[in-house]
Amino acid sequence: MSKGKRTQPKSQERSEIAQAVFKGMREGLSALRACQAVGVSQSTFNGWLDADPELVAEYARAREDLIELIATQAIEIADAPVGSTDSGATDHGAVQKQRLQVDTRKWLLSKLAPKKYGDRLAIAGDKESPLEVKQTIDASKLSTDVLAQIMAAKDATDGS
Repeated sequence: MSKGKRTQPKSQERSEIAQAVFKGMREGLSALRACQAVGVSQSTFNGWLDADPELVAEYARAREDLIELIATQAIEIADAPVGSTDSGATDHGAVQKQRLQVDTRKWLLSKLAPKKYGDRLAIAGDKESPLEVKQTIDASKLSTDVLAQIMAAKDATDGS
């Protein structure tokens, strides 16, 4: 390729490149690695996504497939037998490696698909029993200045 401005691929070529990126993602490559594998920069690919809603929908499906593949890998790694040492004992280094591989995938899943794979930390009531916040204040522990401000605020709201 000669130096100078790079030309944009034609629509058909762009579509073929995008399909190759999506295929790479479905096979386990990140979007960055899939772009590198087909020879397009991720910023160029992202520009194509910005300009084409159909590509965005295909990208979303490929991303979901990648996420499911990562989840499957985590299960396969966790279920795989652990190696043993020459003496027949469990290889604790292999156990740690598998744990790291599973933990890394779990962490990644929690970031890529938090609603599905993240920790649920929501505290919520339901329609029949909503959460209520009740707070009591021991007025004997308040300073006279604070009590005066409370009374002034109460008087102001009562008068309006």
